[in-house]
Amino acid sequence: MVNMNDFEQVFKEFMLGTPFADTAHDLSHVQRVVKTAKQLAIEEDADLEVVVPAAWLHDCVAVAKNHPDRAKASKLAADKAERFLIEIGYPQEKLEGIHHAIVAHSFSANVPPTTLEAQIVQDADRMDALGAIGVSRCMKVGGAIARHLYHTADPFCADRDPDDKNYTLDHFFIKLLHIESQMHTLAAKKEAQRRTEFMRRFLDELAREIKE
Repeated sequence: MVNMNDFEQVFKEFMLGTPFADTAHDLSHVQRVVKTAKQLAIEEDADLEVVVPAAWLHDCVAVAKNHPDRAKASKLAADKAERFLIEIGYPQEKLEGIHHAIVAHSFSANVPPTTLEAQIVQDADRMDALGAIGVSRCMKVGGAIARHLYHTADPFCADRDPDDKNYTLDHFFIKLLHIESQMHTLAAKKEAQRRTEFMRRFLDELAREIKE
């Protein structure tokens, strides 16, 4: 039986020594993903010995959102996490599941999660892109890569295709508002719906303020 409390402290120390891609993907993000992943794993009766390390280590390789190698980040993170887990003596039989969960968590990698544990880690990571924290993180990333906040002539993409390489607000229409429909677990679906409703209210208020 794994003493998860001891291992979690080691995971945290490892992540504290790891560069992060940006301030929206820092230790606080990792800790929120871990918390959500644990809650979902308990509700879904998943293997915490796979879910917890995968959640802690899912962003252990830093690749900026606008970097050409972004799609490779989760595979690089999974490989690095596996090497680290072998070094600290984590149970060998858990490594394959952890590796897959880390690879599959990423939007950019586009790898379907084929285990319950991978679905939970993906749900937990994507949950952090929704709600008030999701709005905040989206704005932080937009600032970090110097995107405009919105297209002045058509802020809400009424007559143009969204372009989140140049406009932060467009990211809502390309990705964030669609996450709810991509959740796997029942508990995640319910919370994602609540958080998405908040984001729609945010957009409504922003529209009102822009038009004033």
